[in-house]
Amino acid sequence: MDPDIAKKLLDLETKIDAIYASAEKTRNYFKWTLIATAVLFLLPLIIMLFVLPSLISGITSAYSIGL
Repeated sequence: MDPDIAKKLLDLETKIDAIYASAEKTRNYFKWTLIATAVLFLLPLIIMLFVLPSLISGITSAYSIGL
């Protein structure tokens, strides 16, 4: 094989490895962003699922006492 072609192939392989590493970092960043978004959105919804009924019950019982 021609030494010039071998050098170009080696350079291309190095660049491809760098692109792969960068793509993996970006994928990891997006994954953790998705997880954080899901937690920060779903966690309050789950908490409201348990807190809201007791809150509504307390408010309605407070208003029904006066009647």
